[in-house]
Amino acid sequence: MFIVAALYHFTRFDDPNALRGPLLALCKSRGISGTLLLAREGINGTIAGDRSGIDAVLAHIRALPGCADLIWKESAASVAPFHRMKVRLKREIVTMGQPDVDPTASVGHYVNPEDWNVLITSPDVAVIDTRNNYEVAIGTFDGAIDPETKTFGEFPVWWEANKERFHNKRIAMFCTGGIRCEKSTNYLIGQGVNDVYHLKGGILKYLEEVPQEQSTWDGDCFVFDARVSVGHGLKEGPHQLCYACRKPILPEDRNRPEFEEGVACHQCAAETSDEDKGRFRERQKQIALAKKRGTHHIGGLT
Repeated sequence: MFIVAALYHFTRFDDPNALRGPLLALCKSRGISGTLLLAREGINGTIAGDRSGIDAVLAHIRALPGCADLIWKESAASVAPFHRMKVRLKREIVTMGQPDVDPTASVGHYVNPEDWNVLITSPDVAVIDTRNNYEVAIGTFDGAIDPETKTFGEFPVWWEANKERFHNKRIAMFCTGGIRCEKSTNYLIGQGVNDVYHLKGGILKYLEEVPQEQSTWDGDCFVFDARVSVGHGLKEGPHQLCYACRKPILPEDRNRPEFEEGVACHQCAAETSDEDKGRFRERQKQIALAKKRGTHHIGGLT
């Protein structure tokens, strides 16, 4: 069994590059896999490994400048969720493209999972899912508004086009683990919206703590690792991944005529060219050869 730790923390790193090498070296020495992103605004990522390795990496991160109050969420996976370790330098740890947004300055009101249902069922509250459209498609809260954004960076444009719909409404926002809401609530505050709330710990914390019989969540929650989706109690969901478009599919979707392993699914078959599909077939051939040799191909699961 693998421990999966999802984490993020907004703080000021003057030189993220100086932090990268020691962090990567520690992760590799302790057999940790996954991805961590470093930027001037903080750290974000998901890692997996055994208990002692996860504890060692978390202790290292908590010792970084401003990270003593790091909060993370843990779950379990029956197979390795990742096959390698990456520590990447980024301009933002979650890309919104709004240089004036600063979650360390102000964010919305945190709402604990046990209080979330009461808030979102209030008639004066508009509930907004800040995740990407393919994430929303496999699960969301009852009555939540789907902005139908392909990337988080599209959210400000959507808000500008739709803000009049929410006049005199309190805004409740949620995302997978909470990081996108740190930025989206700060953005709305900057736009003059005062009554902004967000789900503390995100969907993952809600699914972990709120009993299914009391839940207002419908479906599964997409996660960015080999589990693909989780449900109540953070149990692994039924979804698999199309390795052409990296979107979730159900096992029965593999029987659709558009599906070709590693090449296309019903969601992306019409969106890629014959040249793209040719490249994907070659990649899939190399993945199959690597699997036959008992090695891992870089084009497979990260």
